[in-house]
Amino acid sequence: MNIIHLIIDPLAYPFMVRGLLAAILVGIVCATVGTYIVLRGMAFFGDALAHAILPGVAIGYLFSGGSQTTVFWFALGTAIVTAIGIGVISKGAELKEDTAIGIVFAGMFALGIALISTVRGYAVDLAHFLFGDVLGVTNQDLWLTFIFGAIVIITIILFYKEFLVLSFDPVLAATLRIPANLLNYLLLVLLAITIIVSLQTVGVALMLAMLVTPPATAYLLTRRLPAMMALAGAIGAFSGVTGLYLSFYVSMASGAAIVLVSTAIFLLAALFAPQRGWAWRRLPRQATTGQ
Repeated sequence: MNIIHLIIDPLAYPFMVRGLLAAILVGIVCATVGTYIVLRGMAFFGDALAHAILPGVAIGYLFSGGSQTTVFWFALGTAIVTAIGIGVISKGAELKEDTAIGIVFAGMFALGIALISTVRGYAVDLAHFLFGDVLGVTNQDLWLTFIFGAIVIITIILFYKEFLVLSFDPVLAATLRIPANLLNYLLLVLLAITIIVSLQTVGVALMLAMLVTPPATAYLLTRRLPAMMALAGAIGAFSGVTGLYLSFYVSMASGAAIVLVSTAIFLLAALFAPQRGWAWRRLPRQATTGQ
């Protein structure tokens, strides 16, 4: 009964129910898009893009006086423009992608800080964007998260085969005349949308963990992409729910709690995953040594 009460009692609070739904949605969407981020080695891009939306957040705040919906739209526009801009700069200026990412990331982040520094009293509200405030999710925020999260998932389903070929065999993609540039930009836009819908749940500072950690855990546990996506989504959703309960009972920041749960699951997989876990790989050596 005690365990049942521990699970049910927080559901008496509407803000907790909304937070749990948001955490589940964000966990699934982040993990699904993050699967391609892990496979294609784009973790730095995801981290840079999460921080580069700061000017959009600041401008949205200045225009609306703190309206979450207005900030959402400004941040979304900034994220999409930044994602496409990085791709254009890296190709147009013949720079390596990580160099273009570093330039745009630093410039946008500096612009965001400059805008923030002009507004008194903004630091408190900014903390919500940096570290998340999932318990402050409103019904409108939840609907925006659901709608845009569904757009991301449906798009990935529709272009699953194309993204699969581009991720594993770019030469085959060119042979099949798959529009690689267009699809790469589409993936960047999906990443931008994912970051924005996840902003209030885990915040900018912890965004990369939700994009990378659940897919990385699933990568250690399975070898097939559909199974990796499904398992990553399950881990992301479980981390969101468990982290939120942990936050409720321990009075811990919700975004940090969610990320800590996800990280703990990864560490367990890194140690004990069949074939790929550290402990598993040591077993044959110890057997050989014993002989």
